[in-house]
Amino acid sequence: MTWGGANVCPAQVRNEFAGRPASAECAVIGVPGQRWGGRVHAIVRLREGTSVTEDDVIAHCKTLIAGYKCPRSVEFRQEPLPLSAAGKILKSELRKPYWQDGARHIN
Repeated sequence: MTWGGANVCPAQVRNEFAGRPASAECAVIGVPGQRWGGRVHAIVRLREGTSVTEDDVIAHCKTLIAGYKCPRSVEFRQEPLPLSAAGKILKSELRKPYWQDGARHIN
């Protein structure tokens, strides 16, 4: 993803939280943003019996990676993230609700 001229690797951002004990699944996508045209957004499914806040996820990432790469928002889901037949998270499905009404789209 490139926002405001800065390159952000979603896998790097995801890896900083995905390995945490509370994380069952995690995906990082670009969503529309006012200032730079887009912003980093994390979608997390927590392991049963764990509790983490949006601020916890963002603060954890800020200790490990550059601030501009950290998620600006975090969405928590109860249901498993959509997967392809090969078992990869379908980011295109996760992005659809954010980009469907805009003039620009990201695949």
